Amino acid sequence: MQIGMIGLGKMGQNMVRRLLKGRHKVVAYDRSLEKVEETAAFGAKGASSLEELAGLLAPPRVVWIMVPAGKPVDDTIQELKGLLRKGDTIIDGGNSHYKDDQRRESELKSMGINYMDAGVSGGVWGLKEGYCLMIGGDRKMFRRLEPIFKTLAPPEGYLHCGKVSAGHFVKMVHNGIEYGMMQAYGEGFALIKASEYGEALDFSKLAHLWNQGSVIRSWLLELAEDAFKKDRDLSLLEGYVEDSGEGRWTVEAAIETGVPMPVIASSLFQRFGSRGLSSFSNRLLAALRQEFGGHAVKKKKR
Repeated sequence: MQIGMIGLGKMGQNMVRRLLKGRHKVVAYDRSLEKVEETAAFGAKGASSLEELAGLLAPPRVVWIMVPAGKPVDDTIQELKGLLRKGDTIIDGGNSHYKDDQRRESELKSMGINYMDAGVSGGVWGLKEGYCLMIGGDRKMFRRLEPIFKTLAPPEGYLHCGKVSAGHFVKMVHNGIEYGMMQAYGEGFALIKASEYGEALDFSKLAHLWNQGSVIRSWLLELAEDAFKKDRDLSLLEGYVEDSGEGRWTVEAAIETGVPMPVIASSLFQRFGSRGLSSFSNRLLAALRQEFGGHAVKKKKR
């Protein structure tokens, strides 16, 4: 299939590369000309503007947006409104708030432009491992675009979650769960570190051990193992842990629906507290975010 990709950051560019390997034809655009040129070198057709991107795509066009949530997505869609036509489709693959999806679909529907939302998980490892996709939108449109989803995802790694906004809602909760899991690992390793046994233990070996058949095995533990191999005590990191929005939105949704969510709420508040406290557990959270998503960390000054 042919698809346009807008946004060639740490995930967008790798998604283009995976699509090209799947023999799809990709027209790529980013505000950075350097990123466009890099992506064109992999086999995509580069576009210097959204207008050029739209012109290089054959109707009915499919355009995937991978830019930061909020205003950047709205600004991109606003410009695309004047370039796309009835029957074309926009997919937002960023971490947008699900309520924004509902508004955007309503605006585009009146123009005959289809809108879908895709929650994407996989971080910087997605090129090799594939991206877990949580998709919201019209089921017929989902079926038509399924070859794209199948190429981007690992086997059994994509799901039609329901109407528009369902994909981003499920991805939001996914990230909330991630907050809680990371917090539990951070606290557990911190307790061992503070105990009389902590000094003698190699935490990279312990993380590896727990992934051999234990009930708490996970990819996050694999990443923890890698982080501890690079820095045994994570002493090079500040324990400053950012939150990118989804944890907050998950807690807000819990308040709106009356669903108890003490673990995820507590993990969110712990991240707020990390900004003034460089504890060992916070350093592990920061290390895990860097390992799975390439997120920026604060390193201690020497």
